[in-house]
Amino acid sequence: MKSFSIIFSGLSLILVILVVIPLASMILSSDPEILKSTISDQEVVSSILLTLRSALWATLVSVIFGIPLAYLLARRNFPGKSIVQGLVDLPVMIPHTAAGIALLMVYGRNFFMGQAFGKVGVTFVGTEAGISLAMAYVSLPFLVNSAKDGFLAVDPKLERVARTLGASPWQAFFRVSLPLAWRPILSGAIMMWARGISEFGAVVVLVYHPMIAPILIWERFQAYGLKYAKPVSVLLIILCLLIFAVLRWLAERRKEA
Repeated sequence: MKSFSIIFSGLSLILVILVVIPLASMILSSDPEILKSTISDQEVVSSILLTLRSALWATLVSVIFGIPLAYLLARRNFPGKSIVQGLVDLPVMIPHTAAGIALLMVYGRNFFMGQAFGKVGVTFVGTEAGISLAMAYVSLPFLVNSAKDGFLAVDPKLERVARTLGASPWQAFFRVSLPLAWRPILSGAIMMWARGISEFGAVVVLVYHPMIAPILIWERFQAYGLKYAKPVSVLLIILCLLIFAVLRWLAERRKEA
């Protein structure tokens, strides 16, 4: 038993070190003066806020459509179910620049969907809506798969009992299934938001400007080198770490309550 714990702890420590060392090295090697000026740089602040906001919008909208899909995949058998599941997972597997090109070929101003949305005043090329669309496209699998696992963990007998007691399908879903699956759904939403924040490939094809933080980092690296790209990266890493630490802490507190 002791050797088991030692081996597993050692293997876990190696993985944690692999994650921590590059981040710690980047943070500790940053020039304090440049980092200070970066914090007050309006372009950087606006870019980071745009990134967080766009990823949040992508996640909130995806929750509305993703939870019903996850529930159907967990509870229903229907023709083509495996194909639908494969399509949900596809954005994780394809290169994200290819995903951006695919989105551009559908939602660009010269294509059908882009023209249709343009008639009601919605455009996706070069707008915040386009950023959220690209983020949602590549990160949706994290939400849907996590929510599906949450619904699979809920015993269907509980739903049937609720139905026999007079609950409608809507009532059984909102009063039984959804409350019992909320932790995996929240975890999936957090992961989707995190994945959206880090997206580069799909967004840079569809929406280069306004620039989200990953694109700004790349542009500064190309134009000025590592010295000026690193502080923006550090700010984004620290901010994301604080946000997700707080979200995980709140989720754990609610779990204990």
